Amino acid sequence: MKLVSAWLRIPFWQRVLGGFVLGALAGWLLGPAAETWFGPLGDLYVTLIKMIAVPLVFFAVINAISSLHGQKSVAALGGRTFLWFIITAALAVCVGLAVGTLMQPGTGNLSLSMDHGYTPREVPSIVKVLMDVVPSNVFYALTGIGTKVNAAGETVLAAGRGSILPVIFFAGLLGFAMVKLGDKVAEARKLTGQLSDIMIQVTRFVLEITPLGTFGLIAGLVGSYGFEKLLPLGNFVLALYVACALHIVVVYGSLLLAHGLNPLKFFRGAAPGMQVAFVSSSSFAAMPAAMRSITHNLGVNKDYASFAVPLGASIKMDGCGAIYPALCAVFIAQYTGVPLTPEQYIVVLIASVLGSFGTAGVPGTAVVMATVVLSAANLPLETIGYLYAIDRILDMMRTMTNVTGQMLVPVLVAKETGLLDRAVYDNPSTNLGVDEGEERPS
Repeated sequence: MKLVSAWLRIPFWQRVLGGFVLGALAGWLLGPAAETWFGPLGDLYVTLIKMIAVPLVFFAVINAISSLHGQKSVAALGGRTFLWFIITAALAVCVGLAVGTLMQPGTGNLSLSMDHGYTPREVPSIVKVLMDVVPSNVFYALTGIGTKVNAAGETVLAAGRGSILPVIFFAGLLGFAMVKLGDKVAEARKLTGQLSDIMIQVTRFVLEITPLGTFGLIAGLVGSYGFEKLLPLGNFVLALYVACALHIVVVYGSLLLAHGLNPLKFFRGAAPGMQVAFVSSSSFAAMPAAMRSITHNLGVNKDYASFAVPLGASIKMDGCGAIYPALCAVFIAQYTGVPLTPEQYIVVLIASVLGSFGTAGVPGTAVVMATVVLSAANLPLETIGYLYAIDRILDMMRTMTNVTGQMLVPVLVAKETGLLDRAVYDNPSTNLGVDEGEERPS
């Protein structure tokens, strides 16, 4: 027990960073064998995340909707949240376009070929996306996040209908029904709150596996990937990482300062969620850590966070749906030697902002939104095939940007509406461990 206690006393971010460094070292030393030896650790971690994701969101959203009633208007909170989603997405597109123009990743003596594993994606219509929010079978929607094979033959995480949105929709209906019935269902409301608390505690247990999961995922990635795939497109990788870093530090930092909040304290408290996002390349996988980070570490009202974070994990994608497609557009224009027209810049901006809300929070789907944006701007789609070979490396930074934005917006809205505990925010923790039994801010 002393060994476990000593382990838990190490700050969470240090444990995850240690797993990352050791995993990269193991992958480099063992090569492809690292995936065989250590890959199961990463698979176990992802499986545990899949196990808790849907019940966590389901009970949290029901509890949040019923609890928020009488405190703040749910519609008003939702409107503010969605408005900030739009604003930050638009700023992300501008950052992507600016970095692409300045760094010019598509120039030089590039000799690129289409990756043999790339298959063009099918882009669903807006009507289909909206219709799929309503589950035709509630139990099917609640079967959890499993796996499915997409059009490219990749196995990716997916809920019953391919999105967490049907779960949020049905849970929201139940929450509003409890509000309508009032005291008649007081016991049911109490039970839902208790079940939500149980799932939060289970989440704490699962998060303790993150350092081991990080080790397994990174060891397998480095061992199987190698560096030869990165060399021809190194400038694009660098441009994407620079654009995402600028968006996180400069744009998000400026918005926090404009709200009278210290950016360093935000990044300190949000660090666990950002780390899990970077390693897992999945907004859904990072969602439990993100929810815990902004409530326990940053003082956001737990009921509002239970509503905003799952919504953001579905439709808030600054990295995948905004920066990446914008950078792809600039890259292909430079590679083909045909400059973008002012009209194409506007189309890229509009399509990227709208696309950022349609990117599902699972690995690989940024390619779908890049297809949408390039098609809207009448640009060749070959770019996506060129970049497909390095998509996993790109997805790590894109997803960390996504999740950071999904944590930022609830903090901004909570500050505007009085749902932020400044005492907690100004003294943020970086640990999400099971040894911390204090109540979260409410």
